[in-house]
Amino acid sequence: MGDPAPDFVAKVTDGATIQLSEIISGGEGVILYFYPRDNTPGCTVQACDFRDSFARLANSGWRVLGVSTDSASSHQKFIGKNDLPFELVVDGDSSLHEAYGTWREKNMYGRTYMGTLRSTFAISSEGTLVWVGYGVRAKGHVERLMESLGVQ
Repeated sequence: MGDPAPDFVAKVTDGATIQLSEIISGGEGVILYFYPRDNTPGCTVQACDFRDSFARLANSGWRVLGVSTDSASSHQKFIGKNDLPFELVVDGDSSLHEAYGTWREKNMYGRTYMGTLRSTFAISSEGTLVWVGYGVRAKGHVERLMESLGVQ
């Protein structure tokens, strides 16, 4: 926390290109959350928690962006199925994951592989990391994040 957030240019689900520095120059803060996969139980819980808190976050000046390595078509289905009111970033080459340190070696059932460490970052409109959570639990972390940010 307190460090400048890595700037990025990325594609969102509808094919538009976004840039962090442009978003924050408009006075919005950004909540950037990284999750492993669309349409999996934990990731759906997390996305729906952000969906259910979206109005409160937006009214407090925060823009929510979800990030995974899934394709745009997978993101579109995930958004439609869960009525998500925010954009999902397509990070197929995991470069955004790497910039934020969320692309990590993981172990499951004795197998080692590279994957997403579920993590969330709150970036102020000045471009500073004001909340950093690596390895967050899907359930309940959005409420803890909002309490830390003073979101009513």
